[in-house]
Amino acid sequence: MSLKKELSIVFILLLTALVVVLWVMNAFFLEKFYLKGKEEKLTEVYEVLKEEYEAGNVGSEDFNNTMQHLCNTNNMDFVISDSESNTIYTTINNASPMLRELRDMLFGRRRPGERIILEEDNYTISYMTDHFTDSEFITIWGSLDEENFFMVRTPVEGVRESVRVSNRFLLYVGVAALVLGAIVVWVASKKITDPIKELGEISKGVSSLDFEKRYKGGGTLEIEELGANINIMSEKLEQTISDLKSANLELKKDVEERNRADERRSEFIANVSHELKTPIALIQGYAEGLKEGVIDDSESRDYYCDVIMDEASKMDILVKRLILLNQVESGAGAMVMERFELNEMIKGGIASFEVMLRDAGIKVDYEPGDDVFVWGDVYQVEEVFRNYLSNAIHYCNDRKTISVRIETKDMKAKVLVFNYGDPVPDEILPRLWEKFYKADRSRSREYGGSGLGLSIVKAIMEAMNGGYGVNNYDDGVEFWFELEMR
Repeated sequence: MSLKKELSIVFILLLTALVVVLWVMNAFFLEKFYLKGKEEKLTEVYEVLKEEYEAGNVGSEDFNNTMQHLCNTNNMDFVISDSESNTIYTTINNASPMLRELRDMLFGRRRPGERIILEEDNYTISYMTDHFTDSEFITIWGSLDEENFFMVRTPVEGVRESVRVSNRFLLYVGVAALVLGAIVVWVASKKITDPIKELGEISKGVSSLDFEKRYKGGGTLEIEELGANINIMSEKLEQTISDLKSANLELKKDVEERNRADERRSEFIANVSHELKTPIALIQGYAEGLKEGVIDDSESRDYYCDVIMDEASKMDILVKRLILLNQVESGAGAMVMERFELNEMIKGGIASFEVMLRDAGIKVDYEPGDDVFVWGDVYQVEEVFRNYLSNAIHYCNDRKTISVRIETKDMKAKVLVFNYGDPVPDEILPRLWEKFYKADRSRSREYGGSGLGLSIVKAIMEAMNGGYGVNNYDDGVEFWFELEMR
């Protein structure tokens, strides 16, 4: 069965059940409810009558107006009599039937069909039939004092007629509502189910890898949202399949890249072996010379020992740099991002090279300005700066001057380290950041360079998402790195 038919049947059944329940409630309980209201209203009229009587207002104009209004509004008849059945006050022209009924009640003569509902000290509420008119009434009667009595009644037939009219009206309205509801739900369900059928066709096409169809809108808000999501899903699936096809084409490139990675790994091992081979050979040779006693004087022995210690120190630096580089690249040493003052870090870095600068006769031109606070791992940033300053010292020319400065722009701070000297050839600039690459191997060997300093800079700055680079000038080279100020 289609969703449209199911919705229509469920709605019609619910509406039918609602009409039936309302009709049953109306037929069996409305009359009782209405009569209960009449009983309460009779009690209210009695309370007003008692209050007016005790105040001595019976017969006054205000009393007449009040009682006439109550009786007319609630369709009631009202009479007050004395012990001789003489009329003291009434709201009807002929009160004789009511007076006879009141006298019979007072003397305990019950009428056929009479049914007492409530009996109190001063009044009684009962159902009774007027045999002159053959009409049934709800009546409240009793005494106002020892000499005066009262009766108020309201017809029941009007209530029953109202209930019958109400039942017929409810039946007609219910049938009309069923017919109209069936038409409305059929149209509404069609408006709901047509977009769903359209979505079904689109999903069927997607299952066959046909992504051309798109949901064009319509239906409820939820269905429109579902349609929009299916359109997005279709687009993403199409894009995913396109990406997979592209990935398949890239597989060969990945295999080639893996082969190149193996080659780089082999090259790395060869570079490490090469870097360690010379100091190991020197240490081994000079150590054997000392052991075999090829020298006798203390000055030569000191020279041999100095060579061994120097080469061991170079090996120690190389191993430490390799460990640092590996930690940064693998993420083993997580960056501790904190806010620190950049001028203080630079001053500390320059101070650590004080002896080397004095021995080389080099002056560092640096003028601290206002405080510049940046975000980064202060120890790793200092390592970057020390690498730049170390390079500048070793490649500085006869002008013996290094310039350090800070530039701030767009909430970023850039540290620049410039040394006078020969510019780096443009063709080797991109290779400066490679592991073990040395632009001038002879000079690197002279001061113990391993070719790892700038590759460590690259790894640290990329781990912190910071910028770095090198600028060539006619009279020198400038290295820089950049950090966020917020």
